[in-house]
Amino acid sequence: MIDSSKIMLSKDVLKDKVIVITGGGTGLGKSMAQCFSSLGAKISIWGRRLEIIENTAKEIENTSGNRVLAVQCDIRNYNEVENALNKVIEEFGYTTSLVNNAAGNFVSPTERLSNRAFDIILDIVLKGSKNCILAFGNYWIKNKKTGNVLSITTTYASTGSGYVVPSAAAKAGVLAISKSLAVEWAKYNIRFNTISPGAFPTKGAWDRLFPQELSNKIDFVKKIPLGRVGEHHELANLASYLISDYSAFMNGEEIIIDGGEWLKGAGEFNFLDMIKPDEWDEIEKSVRKAKS
Repeated sequence: MIDSSKIMLSKDVLKDKVIVITGGGTGLGKSMAQCFSSLGAKISIWGRRLEIIENTAKEIENTSGNRVLAVQCDIRNYNEVENALNKVIEEFGYTTSLVNNAAGNFVSPTERLSNRAFDIILDIVLKGSKNCILAFGNYWIKNKKTGNVLSITTTYASTGSGYVVPSAAAKAGVLAISKSLAVEWAKYNIRFNTISPGAFPTKGAWDRLFPQELSNKIDFVKKIPLGRVGEHHELANLASYLISDYSAFMNGEEIIIDGGEWLKGAGEFNFLDMIKPDEWDEIEKSVRKAKS
């Protein structure tokens, strides 16, 4: 659970919000749910494993004192999404915000993936997010209500990345939908933004992306200029701002929070940070010699 002293916004700033978080039972989804609830929001967390989301809902309710509704839902099925949305509206009367957080990912050479393995990731991330966006969007448009969609993507949604190709493809699709509808649905007062996190360790997801065999070979932190991984309250605070009315003029943005990791990989000469100060003396002598 997030230390309440590290929550950025003031108490009750989200008191009028009803926020649905897919994949809200564990990991970053749980951290965001806790943060939103502590700021006064009514929360509904969706997931396939009922026991997990019910336990998370009780845990957050006991901490914040605000209602958290657990709804079992497989977002890959549009009918289940519509039914889950109706349960939220029956419970709270309306909903203001959707956080597309549910995801699946693992590392693998692409040639080792079966067609089914590829489809599993696409169905959860891209199809699931699409289903939620359409269901919520139709509800907001039909009822002339303001809406806010925040999707958790990834830095390689823009750059691409080997060994996580299904995730890259799916997240790129979510990013494209978000940027497209940020323009098309702005006339309905529905806005879209995305967060692309870098390394924020979570139990389960982190183990699939960086199993022990990889961790023994690669010091992942060395890829990050700030020299550390992200802490959950840092992402949850950013998400809280984007869900709040303080960000009402932000629309269609992709916000990267990764300690500078992707920029380090993008810069052609960034690898030179491995050169020690005394080695630069010799390099400078060689450069001067070449110039003369």
